[in-house]
Amino acid sequence: MTLGPLMIDLEGTVLQPEERELLAHPSVGSVILFARNYAEPEQLTRLVADIHAVRSPALIVGVDHEGGRVQRFRAGFSKLPPLRRIGHEHDADPQAGAALARELGWLMAAELRAHGVDLSFAPCVDLDYGVSEVIGDRALHADPAVVAALAVAYQAGMRSAGMAATAKHFPGHGAVVADSHHALPVDRRRLVDLDADIAPYRLLIANGLAGVMVAHVLYPEVDAVPASASARWIRGILRDELRFQGVVFADDLSMVGAAAVGGIVERAERALAAGCDVLPVCNHRPSAIAVIEGLKAAPDPVAALRRVRLRSRLQQDIEALQASERWRMAQQALERCSAPPDLRLA
Repeated sequence: MTLGPLMIDLEGTVLQPEERELLAHPSVGSVILFARNYAEPEQLTRLVADIHAVRSPALIVGVDHEGGRVQRFRAGFSKLPPLRRIGHEHDADPQAGAALARELGWLMAAELRAHGVDLSFAPCVDLDYGVSEVIGDRALHADPAVVAALAVAYQAGMRSAGMAATAKHFPGHGAVVADSHHALPVDRRRLVDLDADIAPYRLLIANGLAGVMVAHVLYPEVDAVPASASARWIRGILRDELRFQGVVFADDLSMVGAAAVGGIVERAERALAAGCDVLPVCNHRPSAIAVIEGLKAAPDPVAALRRVRLRSRLQQDIEALQASERWRMAQQALERCSAPPDLRLA
């Protein structure tokens, strides 16, 4: 059995019999965890092992764990600052900023891998235009060249811990006020005016980027549908022009921003047809079941191979990790970068 395109979530801290049945369906290929799935480190390790044991090849287990307000696991994990703290460090010393990006990327990934988690959806490479509250301090910087350089360093840190990086939210969510969780943001710039937003992806792709998450944002000067359902954006620009060969994730299809293209099954079908490899359907079990039962797309062996390659290989148990010199150095870097009260960029 190959890994299917659907990514679904779980209700609690223990895998339930109904959930085992859902995870065994061939349309499912991955699981996303939330704060409600976490109680303490040992429980997380058991839960991830149970998910991996459901079938072979093992399902991919992912989480949003950037740091700051987007860190699902708290107690027992290092408290990571928002990514903007790295940009703040860069403004004081570019070399120190790049070093901090590498250390925090490694620390985030290494701690997750020690508990078996395969993937964290990071880094966020949206530019800070100062208008998007949902992005806000998740943005590394306002300057695309700085974002690109810091994101490459962060990606290198993740990779050294055995985890693939997934950049988001392509082609850019930072210039719109609306939050795609609750509305469809509309960015009326022309394609040429979006080049700065796309610039970090160019450099990341040149450095082996493994994953891209596509935004539920409408760019009417480029296409008539949101980027997550747009073959122009995914197949035309991301694949053909930028030469991206990794995994394309839609953002969560349960979000309001995705509803512009239809009901939940149609959203999944449109995203898949546009070129998405992974279709997250989160926080609404009836929607996940509807997609599992209703998605009729033919298997894509190339996309299935891309999905399998996301599985992490390197893993160190938490005791050995915390006894390592690298972990000690990362903790020192974390202490040095205790966030100041005001993280606005100059």
